[in-house]
Amino acid sequence: SSQNLSEEFAKAARQLKKEAPRIQFGKIDVTHQHDLKKEFNIRQFPTVKFFVDGSREDPIDCKGVREASAFITWVKRRTGPSTVLINSTDQAEAIIHADDLAVIGFFKELHNDSMEVFCETAKDVPEMPFGMTASEDVCANYSIQKNTLVVFKKGKPVHNKVLEDGRENKLDLTRLIKTFTLDLVTEYNLETSVKIFDVPVENHILLFTPKNSETFNAIYDNYKSAAAEFRGKIMFVFVDTNETRNGRVFEYFRIREVDVPAVRILNLTSDAKYKMPADEVSVKNLKEFCRSYLNGTAKLHLSSEEIPEDWDKKPVKVLVGKNFNRIVF
Repeated sequence: SSQNLSEEFAKAARQLKKEAPRIQFGKIDVTHQHDLKKEFNIRQFPTVKFFVDGSREDPIDCKGVREASAFITWVKRRTGPSTVLINSTDQAEAIIHADDLAVIGFFKELHNDSMEVFCETAKDVPEMPFGMTASEDVCANYSIQKNTLVVFKKGKPVHNKVLEDGRENKLDLTRLIKTFTLDLVTEYNLETSVKIFDVPVENHILLFTPKNSETFNAIYDNYKSAAAEFRGKIMFVFVDTNETRNGRVFEYFRIREVDVPAVRILNLTSDAKYKMPADEVSVKNLKEFCRSYLNGTAKLHLSSEEIPEDWDKKPVKVLVGKNFNRIVF
């Protein structure tokens, strides 16, 4: 909530006042400051912006940071080095085991485009430690031969991404790494909905099915198996259709009991919805659906009644979803 975030912001401000006194903190109630609200295009609350070198042009938005500790890290990585330079395997192991998640960049040399993108990415993912190394011994210890980003979870490598100099961009790496703050498949509920929207992946696939059905385990296993290939590109979400509190989600997707199990893809930016053409929730069907969506061949799903036969007979025409765009626009 807004109140919680204000408290975490205040907590971080108190801590940073001791550690980094040159960073000033301020709080503005935009209900009384309409000019500032307009100038900085404030649309949601609370919004945190970071102003650098006394300039009010292009402040940096601090998004998706909800806890004081992550906020402190975010500010420190903006004002100092964003990653720890690793010179030994012991040092690498200490970072890898310090937290649930850690990200290490292994590089041939420390001055190339990939390394710069890696350091920029670290600024936007304050929830986990970032380290980088160009030590041959350290790379050899983890059997790394190319410039590679490795995500460690509970001390074990769970994802390797080879970095091709200059070919990756910060947003793609941020999306990929942030997805590891969630499980491969996330069950939708009031608590997780906030976390789901914090991860900057705009494509969500949703499986609607009751948790207590006999086929649930088999369907869920298939769904999870398909998810790994699309990490960072499509977020896999599961919605229990027996949970009455999920009613608004069913309404939004127009899911009825007779439709389940159902699979939909939603693009958060355009609000476009896509329905999986196949009824069977198999790994093959799920992968084909996701691939067709990503390569732009999936058909848009318009929840609509059929067009009435006599829609055109009277002076006032009858419009439904399927003929609305064509007639109106």
